Amino acid sequence: MTTSALPQQLAEIVEDFQALSEPDRLQLLLEFSRGLPPLPERLTDHPELLEQVVECQSPLFLTLDIADDTEKSVSLFFSAPQEAPTTRGFAGVLREGLDGLPAAEILAVPDDVPERLGLTRAITPLRMRGMAAMLGRIKRKIRESGAA
Repeated sequence: MTTSALPQQLAEIVEDFQALSEPDRLQLLLEFSRGLPPLPERLTDHPELLEQVVECQSPLFLTLDIADDTEKSVSLFFSAPQEAPTTRGFAGVLREGLDGLPAAEILAVPDDVPERLGLTRAITPLRMRGMAAMLGRIKRKIRESGAA
């Protein structure tokens, strides 16, 4: 499966997943879950600034900041409970793979990124739709901001 249409940092993550067996892919997803950073204090104190991704089976909230630079660099923020490792793992993949990229580059990311991780047999279709919804929500928020 090709990763050429992906930004480099996301392509490397997809390649890491593809290089592993299915059980090991789940372990890698758990590592991304553990690596998801907490929200900064300014967002923790203001949950109304976060948007819930209702398609996720577990409560997941996200927001983003777009820098006022020429590239319109995007910073991503996610909130999901510790007891939701799959949801947190998907959020961790998106954060590590997209955070800091220019808005236009994120908008160009193919919508099939969740399938490219090779987890479709190990993760329920509902959970896979949750990750696709996270990516869709990020793109929608970028488009609504006018940064693209």
